[in-house]
Formats: sequence, structure tokens, C-alpha cells
Amino acid sequence: MSKTDVSRRGVLKTGAIAGAGVALPTIFTASSAAAFTNEPTGSTVTLGFNVPQTGPYADEGADELRAYQLAVEHLNGGGDGGMMNTFSSKALQGNGIMGKEVKFVTGDTQTKSDAARASAKSMIEKDGAVMITGGSSSGVAIAVQGLCQEAGVIFMAGLTHSNDTTGKDKKANGFRHFFNGYMSGAALAPVLKNLYGTDRNAYHLTADYTWGWTQEESIAAATEALGWNTVNKVRTPLAATDFSSYIAPVLNSGADVLVLNHYGGNMVNSLTNAVQFGLREKVVNGKNFEIVVPLYSRLMAKGAGANVKGIHGSTNWHWSLQDEGSQAFVRSFGSKYGFPPSQAAHTVYCQTLLYADAVERAGSFNPCAVVEALEGFEFDGLGNGKTLYRAEDHQCFKDVLVVRGKENPTSEFDLLEVVEVTPAEQVTYAPDHPMFAGGALGTCNSGA
Repeated sequence: MSKTDVSRRGVLKTGAIAGAGVALPTIFTASSAAAFTNEPTGSTVTLGFNVPQTGPYADEGADELRAYQLAVEHLNGGGDGGMMNTFSSKALQGNGIMGKEVKFVTGDTQTKSDAARASAKSMIEKDGAVMITGGSSSGVAIAVQGLCQEAGVIFMAGLTHSNDTTGKDKKANGFRHFFNGYMSGAALAPVLKNLYGTDRNAYHLTADYTWGWTQEESIAAATEALGWNTVNKVRTPLAATDFSSYIAPVLNSGADVLVLNHYGGNMVNSLTNAVQFGLREKVVNGKNFEIVVPLYSRLMAKGAGANVKGIHGSTNWHWSLQDEGSQAFVRSFGSKYGFPPSQAAHTVYCQTLLYADAVERAGSFNPCAVVEALEGFEFDGLGNGKTLYRAEDHQCFKDVLVVRGKENPTSEFDLLEVVEVTPAEQVTYAPDHPMFAGGALGTCNSGA
């Protein structure tokens, strides 16, 4: 899509409406002539990309937008085709979706649930978006997923790691490619045991919203099962930028591990404060003090710089992977933008292709046909190995990476190294697992 196209379509901002926190009406109806909400009738189809362009996760949002634009280019037959060439499904032909040219509109979630709902609502009602995707916050994802269920459109979640997205808040119209807190705990626990032993005292600092809560619960359960003791769990505001007052109490707590259940700018700032307080040089209980970041990303590592050296965490994907899908994506993204993609970019690119492929396989943009095409769908070639979109909860199950901050990086992008690829079987759980209990998937809503 050209810059002219982007300008003409507009970048939707929510401004005062979102900030007011006023409950928004969510009554959606398909026109009497349409079989479902925003049924495409012309030569184009519009997708809505809803990402944080401002706020603590703005770096992730910027990379998501880059990936979305690349995906649209590939769907419309431009560029080198990227992972369309390696995707196990061959339904996509580079002629748009169902022969319709793909257009897009964008919105700024501001990393706020009300702003995200407002921008998604505008894209659906004013711009005719037939699918909404994006976000770098689970609070946002859950809010927008609920809106899309009511509106009768598909929601392809972006970067959302809370168990609740495909747990108690799951919806039939929503799908998550990204992994979750439980999976991070299941992947990290054996590695932490081998590195630090079973006699440890952990102190948790946790972003005070749905992702932080379920990440904390997951990593605490996984480490306590090893024999670790949880000393304290302290919640921190998402808007916080200085974590000094939260780090100081750790010094006299008896803890010898700090678990930072933070993401994006929060993690960059809290880790920086922890290093400034000298935690990494401390010896407590006869052991070297350690820091763990359960959810890692290259963008966070870049922001934190040398402070990430030797620190372990988990990630959904990394640009250094050597499978053909990953390398195809890295080549495409790098050629267009001049640097490697983040895991946020990867997951939203995948979600865009997965939606388009489901429409092609279903032979329809009808949300219920798309749901049927995605439920139980097994695929490969998108950078994560063999992957299943489980029908019971619309969660993708695939390998999870354990990574470590490199001691001697060769560039500003070469900051993390993969130390273990945890097989999907090790991070798979039953649909009725207690951490995911409550709520019901329900039935698809086409808006008809």
C-alpha cells in the first residue's frame, strides 16, 4: 500500500473519547442486504490494524505496523512473498484475499483498553473492517476480543500473553497465535532448576493488570513446584517509569532471585533500576543474586542494553532461527526495513496470513466460516515448527524458546541467544486446566 493510500484511509486516533473512560455502546447490526458484518462487496477488503502507537508498548506497536504492511504487500502480490512461500497451506496466491485487494486502516490503542475498543469500533463501523488484529497488551486484547465478538467480526490477537485471553475471557470470534504465561513457566522451570537449583527465594515485581497477574501465577507455580520459595509478590502500575521504590525493599527481603513480570518499557526501566541498585553483584543466602524476565523480546533487550547479559527468559520467536519460514520472514522484513523483526512483528504477520488463508480455504469472509477453518487447523512453515490452532480455546500450541541475554553481542540486534527450544508437548495443558478455568468459548457471531 502506498503512502497515499495510508493517508487517504487515515490513521485513526481516539483522543478524548478514549481518555474519558466512558462506557461505549456496543450494538452492532449487519445491513439488511449483508449476510454478515461488513461483507465485502467491491473489489477490495479492509483489515483493521489496532496497535499501541503511544504508551509503554509503543516500540512493539511500531514493529507490528511494519509487519502488517509487509503482510498486506505479500498478500497483494508484492515483494518476495515472504512466508507465503514456506507456509504449509498453499491457498494464498498473491492476488489479495478471495481475489480482493487488501486495504487497511490503523488505530492507536495507547495501551489502554477503552482507547483500543474505541479505535476498533471506529474501524468496524466507519471503515468497514472485516477483521481486527493487533495490540501489545493483554488488557487491550481481551477488551477488543470482546468487542469483536459482539460486532460479528474476527479478532486475530497480536501480542497478548495473559492466560485469560484464551482462558476465562476466550471468545469464539477470537484467535491467539502468541504463547501465554503458563507456557513461559513450563518452558523456563527446568532451565532455572538446572541453572540455579531448587533452593531459591524469589521476589516478584508484577505489572498490575491481567497479563502480569497470570504471568506471576504461572511462573510462581512452576518455580514453587521445583522447591523455590516465593518471598513476596508486589504489583506495579503499568504507567510507572521509575521502579526504584519497588526495587529497594528487595535488598532486605531475603530473596536471592528477582522475577520481573514486566514487559516493554516497564521491563527496560525496572531491570535498569535493579542493576543500578547493585542486585546483580549481590550474594544472598550464599548464592549469587539472579534476575529472571519470564517474557523477553529483542526490542526490550535493545532498550535495556548491557543489563540483559546473562538474564534468562522465554520468547515466542527469534529472528536467529534457521528454519526456512523464519529466514524467509527475516529476509523480507530486513530488505524492507533494514533490520530484523521482533517477535511482535512475527506473530502479527503470521496472524494476517492465517486469517487470509482461512478465508481462502473456507471460500468466504463470513466469520463463522473462518472460525470453522481455523479450529483444529494444523500448519507448518511459519517459523514455529508444527503448530495447532486448538478448537477448544483458539490457542496455538507450538514450541517455546528459552533465551538468554548475550554476553558478547555482535550488534544492537544480536542481543539474545536461544538456549533451549521447548517442544510443544511440554507446554501443552488441558483445556480445563485451573489457570484457564471460567468463561465459555461460546458460538461464533457473524453479525447477521
